[in-house]
Amino acid sequence: MTPLLQASGLAAGYGEARAIRDLDLEVRPGEVVALLGPNGAGKTTTALALAGELRPMAGSVMWQGSDRHVALHRRAREGLAFVTEERSVFMGLSAQQNLLLGRGCDLTRALELFPELRPLLARKAGLLSGGEQQMLTLARALARPTKLLIADEISLGLAPMMVTRLLAAVRAAADEGMGALIVEQHVRRALEIADRVYVLTQGRRTFAGTSDEARGRLGDIEASYLTNTTKNNLPSLADGSTSSRGGQS
Repeated sequence: MTPLLQASGLAAGYGEARAIRDLDLEVRPGEVVALLGPNGAGKTTTALALAGELRPMAGSVMWQGSDRHVALHRRAREGLAFVTEERSVFMGLSAQQNLLLGRGCDLTRALELFPELRPLLARKAGLLSGGEQQMLTLARALARPTKLLIADEISLGLAPMMVTRLLAAVRAAADEGMGALIVEQHVRRALEIADRVYVLTQGRRTFAGTSDEARGRLGDIEASYLTNTTKNNLPSLADGSTSSRGGQS
């Protein structure tokens, strides 16, 4: 199966500084891929480069089989949804108006995914809790013809119950054929829904494997968060590991 998104030898950053280097990564239809790592590892830079917000300094990003650089707004029209930690809602508009602003967003589908939003439709988004705002943002992304979701730290600062709710919705959408790349710091929560896992440490990929393989290395992965260790402390697994849902990496 052709990957929806594939990075090969990717380097990206800001100005002359490379925040990530030599990154290989792919996401296929119907799978959830978790991108993990400590603060400063390069996760958000990776997400921005994959989404089209940053031009690669080296290597390539293939979107639906093409390696031409396409800006995020154009990739959005082609089926890519990018959800950030910043809860991209229009505070002065109602929840329903926010949903309807999404290109091709199906309101009925949004409420099927998140029935909790139904009693909040008339409320201004600025009066919603942080979790409700992120739920609104994710509903708008998933209730349109989305082929690939890139979600960057959508759980940041949210209660555990809300984190579980958001990640479960991502898993359900992937089970229906969507591909998803989730950038997360909640390692154990991410492993509950992910098929495959990449770990970044100091801008380089230091682990690649299935979620089951990642659970077997959980102590090492969590230690990298606490100590921000270098790649020598987390040797990469060989490519080609078989995923329980997503085929080969």
